[in-house]
Amino acid sequence: MPATLSVGHVLIALTSSLALNAWAVEVVFQPVSPNVFAYVGDTEGRTYDNEALNANLGLVVTPEGALLIDSGASLEGAQKIAEAAKNVTNQPIRWVINTGGQDHRWMGNGFFKNQGAEILAHANGQADMTARGPEHLRSNAPVLKERLAGTDVVLPTRWLTEADTPLQWGGVTVQVVHRGGGHTPGDSMVWLPQSGVVFTGDVVYVDRILGLHPVSKTKTWVQSFAALQALKPQVVVPGHGRVTTLAQAQKDTGALLTALRAHMGKAVDVGTDIGAAVKSFDAAPFKHLQHVDVWLPQLANRTYLEMEME
Repeated sequence: MPATLSVGHVLIALTSSLALNAWAVEVVFQPVSPNVFAYVGDTEGRTYDNEALNANLGLVVTPEGALLIDSGASLEGAQKIAEAAKNVTNQPIRWVINTGGQDHRWMGNGFFKNQGAEILAHANGQADMTARGPEHLRSNAPVLKERLAGTDVVLPTRWLTEADTPLQWGGVTVQVVHRGGGHTPGDSMVWLPQSGVVFTGDVVYVDRILGLHPVSKTKTWVQSFAALQALKPQVVVPGHGRVTTLAQAQKDTGALLTALRAHMGKAVDVGTDIGAAVKSFDAAPFKHLQHVDVWLPQLANRTYLEMEME
């Protein structure tokens, strides 16, 4: 990776871009490696101003077309993504990979499908995306209002079934890595071995605390994170937060998942009450994460309940 595109330089550029767009979202793809770009979304929740683009996206440019990593949360958001891509390449977006089942990963699929793009995701996410697509529309309606107009539930056109799926587009090697999901059942990573860059989707959160939902599984999430470590990437583009390193990903996501499972697993084994187990979890190593005070007790609670069923 050239010195001019160090993680430090990328972080400064992306952080500055995010700060300037705090009140009205503007999708800007910044370079992380030659022909590889990232948009860093808001780390707050979904709002009318951020158009639910509160997640990171990727763009990989090849001589035969561009690959988009995640399509946004709405038709309008997808249109903004497409216009932003034109600012860095003349290549059309020919392929889209959905890295998971959260709305901002795939609810913009309809726009790109209508443009003729092939849309890929892992088959383990099919049931989840099918079930929760209408729910995403309902929950985003009061937030996005007229900005949700024209958005439909449009599933991927190609489902991947392997743990590691190698793809070749325009001389660029792309590997989709899936280990059973985590945040959602379909969570996958997009690995670019030629540039040493990985787009992790929701396998990694940095700067803000990760999220757990009824469909989330910390057991498979740990397996997904282990697969990330095995890649030994030079640059990590997380699902949320700044472009970063594997060490920071470990600090903000890997260590938290491991600590939650170790603490709650022991509590379940010895019969500790869930309330006492949640209160006794050591939050000190994670106090630097945004939203930790509100969300960490919820994460601990869900992890306990999950491990009770294992």
